[in-house]
Amino acid sequence: MEIKREDIIHLAGLSNISLEEGEIEGLTKDLQSIIRYISQLDELNTDDVEPTYQVFEMENVWREDEVLPQDASREELLALTKEEKDNQIKVPKVL
Repeated sequence: MEIKREDIIHLAGLSNISLEEGEIEGLTKDLQSIIRYISQLDELNTDDVEPTYQVFEMENVWREDEVLPQDASREELLALTKEEKDNQIKVPKVL
């Protein structure tokens, strides 16, 4: 695959970065080198290789939900907050 100057400018625009004119040529060479390196994988014979979806034998561990007694009541915990509304802790807006 041949990387062109226009490709670099397009990728820079998508990435919202500005490039100096001198940086474009260097990035072109770097990306071509990376693509050549990765394309070596095309030479591998993978006909008899099963696809690997997960390298570790992992599975979910499930447990029953249990409601356990707590040391503090709802009222005691709400009393510790700076502000509460409708029996809930009111926190500052994040977004």
